[in-house]
Amino acid sequence: MDQVTLKGDGALAEGGKTAEADPLMYLGCQVVLEDGCTLRSVFRMLERYTVYQKLNAFLSSYLEQCRKSPESGCVYDGFRFLEFAKNVEMIGFPGKPRVEIYNSFYGVADGGEAVMLRSVPLENLLDMPVKLGRLKHIVFGDRVDVLAFDTVFNLFELIDGILWELGFQGTLMACELRR
Repeated sequence: MDQVTLKGDGALAEGGKTAEADPLMYLGCQVVLEDGCTLRSVFRMLERYTVYQKLNAFLSSYLEQCRKSPESGCVYDGFRFLEFAKNVEMIGFPGKPRVEIYNSFYGVADGGEAVMLRSVPLENLLDMPVKLGRLKHIVFGDRVDVLAFDTVFNLFELIDGILWELGFQGTLMACELRR
């Protein structure tokens, strides 16, 4: 699988050089994050390669929030970093067996536990380091077994997974407004 590196400034690099091809060509490539890559780096990439903005209907509102946020210092004290991971859940015994495969994006607290991002405003996450996690293979049955494996992510998975998770932000506030 071809590799593309997301740099801290939002540029994509291929083979150590700034990626020159049509940005759509990189969506299926394995993504590697440069040291120091943050959530802001992801949004800089989405702004730099405008064709990616067509991947999500709500992306323009996220980009607007980024533009209105301070240029630095946008961190959340409850997390050490943000992690993007993959999950494979085998569900079934007893019952009808099935497999669910999905990506997840969450904060990692000091104790190493994964914490949902839903209640943390985007402006408090922009300068948090982003890391690629492992694949967690979860088997539900008489007991729950969890195995962790090294894996790869493609650029599309990273973009789509992050934007999917951010789509749930503010839902708590919206629920409170209805009461």
